Amino acid sequence: MEKFNLEYYQKSADYILKHITERPKIAIILGSALGGVAERVENKITISYKDIPNMLRSTAPAHKGEYVFGNIGQQSVMIASGRFHHYEGYSYEQLAGPIRIMKLLGVKALIVTNAAGAVNLDYSVGDIMLIEDHIKLNGYSPMRGPNIDEFGPRFFDCTYIYKPQLLDLARSRAKALNLEDILQQGVYYFCPGPNFETPAEIRAIRILGGDAVGMSTVTETLTAAHCGIDVLGLSMITNMAAGVTADLQSGQDVIDTGKKTAGIVADFICDIVEHLEK
Repeated sequence: MEKFNLEYYQKSADYILKHITERPKIAIILGSALGGVAERVENKITISYKDIPNMLRSTAPAHKGEYVFGNIGQQSVMIASGRFHHYEGYSYEQLAGPIRIMKLLGVKALIVTNAAGAVNLDYSVGDIMLIEDHIKLNGYSPMRGPNIDEFGPRFFDCTYIYKPQLLDLARSRAKALNLEDILQQGVYYFCPGPNFETPAEIRAIRILGGDAVGMSTVTETLTAAHCGIDVLGLSMITNMAAGVTADLQSGQDVIDTGKKTAGIVADFICDIVEHLEK
């Protein structure tokens, strides 16, 4: 079994630092169909995951598997074009790795994005949901196992796990960009996948308070909270969840639908980044 300690992650960070010219302050994890954000980075340096020591490999469709470093406006950023999921075979402990590497590189703020299914009946395909909170009632925590004190405390608070100041900024930028008609705010419910949820599960999720459902984001957010990185979460609503309509769920449909609104979401993300305090 791999020994996850500070040295393990430092080896990854040291490799990356040898190949970039500026430490990133902002990280963005791209969900399905959002690869266009990486195309807007200037002074671009690309590093494949497979070249980084102790780095996981992304196997999900439409996830490239590389980091892109550079600038969006005046901001120094790193973009994870390809993320990791429990359904790929990774343990929850392994899923902590990419965020811990970001911490060692100097990241202060993280924008996590995803494609999600609408549980809330007032939502529509094409909406953008600001994640105000999440629900995770299954699987282990990515902090399971011996605590690494250099990253954070054994027990950590999650009251403001999605930073209120970042949510306020996102709301104000949505207003400036005239996105208020498609902007939602709600709770993201984590399911491990890779199967889509059953209609009965979706009804239960709605009763529990979930507004959108997906298979990512939460393990990353928990790890960020543990090591003191501020988080903003955005869900791109690409489908109505099982049972809301008579349609069957399809991974390819999620990707195809996501592409239709990906440009709007990419504009929104880049605008938020440019207005973050340096």
